[in-house]
Amino acid sequence: MAEVEETLKRIQTHKGVIGTIVVNAEGIPIRTTLDNSTTVQYAGLLHQLTMKARSTVRDLDPQNDLTFLRIRSKKHEIMVAPDKEYLLIVIQNPSE
Repeated sequence: MAEVEETLKRIQTHKGVIGTIVVNAEGIPIRTTLDNSTTVQYAGLLHQLTMKARSTVRDLDPQNDLTFLRIRSKKHEIMVAPDKEYLLIVIQNPSE
């Protein structure tokens, strides 16, 4: 658990990082550096999108799997690292 804490702290110190969220397999946020309403919104929507992206990758090639998802908008860049039981979501300001 100390490794996880250390990794999250290290990510949070990167330039432009607005926040990090760790979401469990059901889409429920278990760790966050953002406020509650923002966390719930990001966690719910990105969990759905990640599951859809994973499903699409597997439909194209059943032996393949989603390893990383990166979304860039005008305001933010959202990076999602899916694992078997968790999603790590990092939101950053790409212009910083």
